[in-house]
Amino acid sequence: MKTLKEAKVGSTVKVVKLHGEGAVKRRIMDMGITRGVEVYIRKVAPLGDPVEVKVRGYELSLRKADAEMIEVE
Repeated sequence: MKTLKEAKVGSTVKVVKLHGEGAVKRRIMDMGITRGVEVYIRKVAPLGDPVEVKVRGYELSLRKADAEMIEVE
């Protein structure tokens, strides 16, 4: 299992599954990150938090904790 946090900068990955419960999972889905969507990893901050991605045509910053909940391939 590979998470969004482990994906390399400059790569495009596909979301396989969202982990997490309740409000946290709902917030991630509200940002447009759902199963099957492609996510491009733009950059990672120097200390690894946050991760900047491009999804559905817009840019988004995710905390490391949230990125660990997103399983990708």
